[in-house]
Amino acid sequence: MSQDIRTITTTDELAAFCALAKEQPYVTLDTEFLRERTYYSKLCLIQMALPPASGPKSEGGPAVLIDPLADGLSLEPLYDLFRHTATVKVFHAARQDLEIFFHDAGVFPDPLFDTQIAAMVAGFGEQVGYETLVRRIARHNLDKSSRFTDWSRRPLSDVQAAYALADVTHLRAIYEYLAAQLAKTGREAWVAEEAGVLVDPETYISRPDEAWERVRTRSGSPRFLAVVRELAKFRETYAQTRDVPRSRVYKDDALIELASTKPLTDEDLGRSRLLLREARRGEIAQGILAAVKAGVETTDLPKPPVEVEGKPGNAALSELLRVLLKAKADAAGVAPRLIASSADLDALASGARDLPALSGWRAEVFGQDAIRLAQGRIALSAAGGAIRVVALEDK
Repeated sequence: MSQDIRTITTTDELAAFCALAKEQPYVTLDTEFLRERTYYSKLCLIQMALPPASGPKSEGGPAVLIDPLADGLSLEPLYDLFRHTATVKVFHAARQDLEIFFHDAGVFPDPLFDTQIAAMVAGFGEQVGYETLVRRIARHNLDKSSRFTDWSRRPLSDVQAAYALADVTHLRAIYEYLAAQLAKTGREAWVAEEAGVLVDPETYISRPDEAWERVRTRSGSPRFLAVVRELAKFRETYAQTRDVPRSRVYKDDALIELASTKPLTDEDLGRSRLLLREARRGEIAQGILAAVKAGVETTDLPKPPVEVEGKPGNAALSELLRVLLKAKADAAGVAPRLIASSADLDALASGARDLPALSGWRAEVFGQDAIRLAQGRIALSAAGGAIRVVALEDK
């Protein structure tokens, strides 16, 4: 590995660098991890960079790699930095990074700044990638050759190390630019509100009893859903306790097949077309049969998910809300998806009112007019390619 890139491998080294970070207004961070063979992400590398001495740049200022796989290294100094509220912790698309730290130590960075969220608020579009921000703000091009590397292998090559470090060195210029833009527009609170979801433990807790709600089914039969619930519960419990991916137990299509055929014996199980060979025997097979039996026999039948009823005008109202959302998002310079999802608009058109789009900053940008549109108090007009809101109550 290049001598120009420093890798921290001891707790004392990490503590010393984090002490430096505590003296700074912000620090940029990123992680590299593997999850293909495990339920929980395996943390393989942490990158951290301190601000340049002066001025918004993409270079300058200490930057290091931290090797969490090094023998005896404790991440407690890093977690102590996370608790240090005088230093902003800057990530890009932080959710997966924060999930690792939450499951490892139950701690979140405070305060947190996510540049992906900030970029969407600042008009860079939906789910804007780090590479795009580096090119447009830091004026650099990233080397993508190590994107799909195995970060658990040691030693890291010079190319791998440089690739990893670029994820935090350019992030400094991106943060400084976006923070200035938000201060100029007075939208810091918008980003902070979104970051609140990222530092909520409920975002990262997966309860086996609720796992069935993530399985997409076409049938609303309570008995069928009861079997789905039990199969999903067993799969989630098995995957969590053995730290294996859900798909290694059985995939959703196999789960749906099992809920439809309801095998009750090993012979029945052997007829499955979609079940992996490993799941046809041993603990998984017995767990499947027990789950199916429990779903077939239970009297506690789940209620089908609430569907958007086909009220007259709902489809048309949904389309009008989409037009309104696009117009409002364009006017505010905010990514539409950050304001409301397609499902939110359909629910709103059906009368739902307990939606994120109707509270906080979203209500100011879109939600208040969305309610007025649904109530027939405003209309939309096209003029010269632009969409205008027309207040009907004023006529």
